[in-house]
Amino acid sequence: MSVKLSAFVWDGCAAAGMKITSVAIMARLADFSNDEGVCWPSVATIARQIGAGPSTVRTALGKLEQDGWISRTARRKGNRNGSNLYQINVKKLRDAAMFHLSESDTSNPDTSKSDASESDRSKSDASKFDPSENSAKAGFHPPESGGDPSVTSKHDPSDKKTLCQAPAEPDPEVVLTDSAKRVLTHLNQVTGSRYQVGKTSLENIRARLGEEFTTNELILTVDYLNAKWSGDLKMAEYLRPATMFQPTKFPGYLSGAQKWAEAGRPKCVNGKWVKAGSEVIGGDNVDVTERDAAYRRFIGSGNPLKKPSQLELTVKAEASKAGVRGMRADFAVSRWNSIWKDCAGRVSGGKAA
Repeated sequence: MSVKLSAFVWDGCAAAGMKITSVAIMARLADFSNDEGVCWPSVATIARQIGAGPSTVRTALGKLEQDGWISRTARRKGNRNGSNLYQINVKKLRDAAMFHLSESDTSNPDTSKSDASESDRSKSDASKFDPSENSAKAGFHPPESGGDPSVTSKHDPSDKKTLCQAPAEPDPEVVLTDSAKRVLTHLNQVTGSRYQVGKTSLENIRARLGEEFTTNELILTVDYLNAKWSGDLKMAEYLRPATMFQPTKFPGYLSGAQKWAEAGRPKCVNGKWVKAGSEVIGGDNVDVTERDAAYRRFIGSGNPLKKPSQLELTVKAEASKAGVRGMRADFAVSRWNSIWKDCAGRVSGGKAA
């Protein structure tokens, strides 16, 4: 811990116009640094200690680097990313502190003379009345306890104060393990598994959390892979911590999970993602809303379109040739859907509209 740099932070950063979150981050970096301004705390540690989110800390660190207060160097531990190495710009920090300290010094007038005169007056005033002399003249000698003459103790037992110690910071390893347990519990809930809390189950989860992936990112990845693999008997076997959180695969899984979430978390049917209002037929994604509306128009129960799609015109022609209007309702619908599928493949070059 560098006391010197910590003092520079509090004297100079806020006065230089730095936002309070950035000031807090600079203070933590200074606490972790040597006097040369070198340290390597993780984003998760900084976020926990200042009560901010990891994304907020990353954004603030980027701004501090952009403004020249710090520089960052990426580190690696074997195949894993380690926490960044931070170098505080000691010269800029010291200059900011000295500048604002000099401003505050010149803004305070010299009050030594007035203080001295006040002191002189207080002495002269005090000489007019000396409690000890007056008490002696009056013959009154109170006991040392200030009350009961039988009490001779000079100390009041009630003056004893209980020291209140600040609560110790939680052990980062304990926090990491608790977060890993939360992810494992969620995995068991959504997949119906019963993985036990132990080294084998938690090892990869803790490793990813240690690389500054968040708990929510791991949980999102669990949801994504469960949606993608649970319907496939072969892939469902890989819904396990060792596979889902392995170091070489997890970043790709997370990227897919984020896109999946942005798309509204669609269902996976026959290996295809299907949004609400659509269904998978033969592996092709068919807009059933358009298909069913076109059928109602075909049998005369829907409002006609001024410019129907080429697919609808093609299906109507095929359905008329097949005599769909004369079929029983359930057969007619089934036949229409079949024709729609075939025509969709031809119109779009083998891909359903």
